[in-house]
Amino acid sequence: MHIVDPSVVCGERVEIGHFTVIEANVKIGNDVKIGHRVTIHEGTVIGDGVTIADGAVLGKPPKPAKTSTVKLSGELSPLVIGDHCTIGANAVIYRGATIGAYTLIADLASVRENVHIGQYVIVGRGVCVENHVQIGDRTKIQSNSYITAYTTLEDHVFIAPCVTTTNDNYMGRTEERFAKIKGATIKRGARVGGGAILLPGVTVAEETFVAAGALVTKDTEPKTVVKGFPARFSKMVDERELL
Repeated sequence: MHIVDPSVVCGERVEIGHFTVIEANVKIGNDVKIGHRVTIHEGTVIGDGVTIADGAVLGKPPKPAKTSTVKLSGELSPLVIGDHCTIGANAVIYRGATIGAYTLIADLASVRENVHIGQYVIVGRGVCVENHVQIGDRTKIQSNSYITAYTTLEDHVFIAPCVTTTNDNYMGRTEERFAKIKGATIKRGARVGGGAILLPGVTVAEETFVAAGALVTKDTEPKTVVKGFPARFSKMVDERELL
């Protein structure tokens, strides 16, 4: 048994699992597979060939706490999921996000509002992508990484497991912080090793290699390897590894 609002527009060859709820004005393409206990909120748009695993929540309306730093402004557009995406079990994707074609949002991942994710992207298991984040094509974010609000990941970026990005040097104190909140900018082809920490506002230049466990406190130079605590120049990236 499932509940589908009469206004839902459903393509051909759509499979819907047990106890799934699909709200008003949802649009579903052809050849879509929807698992058990899935919730698809009002207005969500799902492309052709999408697979949605059990327990996923799509198009969730955000409701931030009164003390949240990031505030909602204006009406959010519906969640849009591109063709041939895969949404993992118990993943939660908010209203106001757009997901490009052939992207994987893995089990237990969370993608907040005002997020744009490109094509052929991997968002790994347990990854948290906060609001106002831009992620380019063919970028990979491995399990349990944290992508803070106002972060930009360009094309072909690699984020290893358990990477942490930050955006607030004042850690929630002073009114001054509101004008200075900014996540990292990770440029095309950069790679960030497991457990690395990126401080607010740093730019990781094109093809930078950030070693595992590094603490990035300042901007890097293109095609360099940085490591340490804090991260410092170690050597140039081997030419064989460049895109």
